[in-house]
Amino acid sequence: MCLLTLVVSLPSLRPPPCGKNVSYPNCDKRASPLLVDIFYCALYIIATGVGGTKSNISTMGVDQFDNFDPKERAHKLTLFNWWAFALYFGTFFTNTILVYIQDNVGSGLGYGIPTLALLVAIISFAFGTPTYRHKPKGGSPFTIMAKVLVSSIRKLDVEVPVDPRELYELSLVEYDSPGKYRIHHSSLLRFLDKAAVKIKELASQWNLCTVTRVEQTKQMLKMIPILCTVVIPSTLFAQTQTLFVKQGTTLDWSMGPHFEIPPASLGVFLTISLLIGIVLYDRFFVPFIRKYTKNPRGITMLQRMGIGLIFYIITMVVASFVERRRLSVAKDHDIVENGQIVPLSIFTLLPQFALMGIASCFLEVAKLEFFYNQAPEGMKSLGTAFSGISYSVGYFLSSFILSTVANVTKKNGHDGWIQNDLNLSHLDYYYAFFAVLSFVNLIFFFIVAQNFDLMKVNQQLKEDNKFTEQTYLAGS
Repeated sequence: MCLLTLVVSLPSLRPPPCGKNVSYPNCDKRASPLLVDIFYCALYIIATGVGGTKSNISTMGVDQFDNFDPKERAHKLTLFNWWAFALYFGTFFTNTILVYIQDNVGSGLGYGIPTLALLVAIISFAFGTPTYRHKPKGGSPFTIMAKVLVSSIRKLDVEVPVDPRELYELSLVEYDSPGKYRIHHSSLLRFLDKAAVKIKELASQWNLCTVTRVEQTKQMLKMIPILCTVVIPSTLFAQTQTLFVKQGTTLDWSMGPHFEIPPASLGVFLTISLLIGIVLYDRFFVPFIRKYTKNPRGITMLQRMGIGLIFYIITMVVASFVERRRLSVAKDHDIVENGQIVPLSIFTLLPQFALMGIASCFLEVAKLEFFYNQAPEGMKSLGTAFSGISYSVGYFLSSFILSTVANVTKKNGHDGWIQNDLNLSHLDYYYAFFAVLSFVNLIFFFIVAQNFDLMKVNQQLKEDNKFTEQTYLAGS
């Protein structure tokens, strides 16, 4: 952020001015390759920092609560809601105050404020460190999973014993130390059990793993299908920062005689909707529905994700109809040139932004909590990182789908759905395509979620039966 602030503040690090009354598209002066490299270097450093912190901040927050304390456990169940609230409140501040400062005061101050805020955050974190609850250091999740996979592949010809007690596992004494947790054998992904089969060769961590390590790997792998189902919603969310904003540039920005809404601030509609949705969900919906479901969370995490996916479909359907309305008004006023303003208020886009916020309130918070809860101890950060992975893949997929649809729809002499001039494009078709894609993804989610729940139920029944059998034998 320091480097980025310098880039937008120092004249020597900025591109040469285009000249008075010269717009960027008509400017023949560009930044040198060195200036571009410095700018992108700053962005990549930020991306690296986000990758290291996003998957750990929420995890560390949850670790501050004691599962065995009833009051702390109750607070823990709502932490992800309020963590998301704090996160998007910062987004709200960015899309309103900071955007206004950048447009009307200067980019240097606009970037300097969050840089100073980060400095205060670092100092606050450093002073608070002694008061936090810290978990003991563990091994790298990637290394553990790699060892299990390599060991399983090395033993392709080895048969897994029928009795899981014959598999390699440490004694209970080994798990008495803090930070170590023993996981019992499950019947899922039995291929990986080969990693825990004892062989005559010299044992090493790359050809013999404990049952606990194998089960940790299983728990991470079985979440991958769920991860695949939340990539498409991230692709849809990317539209709020790209095509939705571009739609706004074609509409009337005025809000009264002396105030205009910058298209870059359109995301504030989404943020406000999301903030209100989180408060209503946590304070009203959960206590109300809990009376009937008896679930401390009100509904399960998978149910909450499913509701979010349904709202994403509704959002794209509404966006398609809104775009059809915009194109109809543009046609009625014979507006076909790029840059012409369609006589339609920018608030026409409010429904699709608000619905996207409601969808995110259900899905985005639920998937973060789901990946954290389902990840085994010692791999919680990797679990929450799955949420960030869905965002990254979704944004890349958004670019791929956009270019693919643009190229395919141009074939055979057609104009294409997506052009530089939105008034000649067919974003209504494009959004309808996303609605269909989201519906297919919803069906896939239902299948995956049902199988995920069945695996948990079957495993629980197996453990209950085993416990009952052992109790019976002990009693006899």
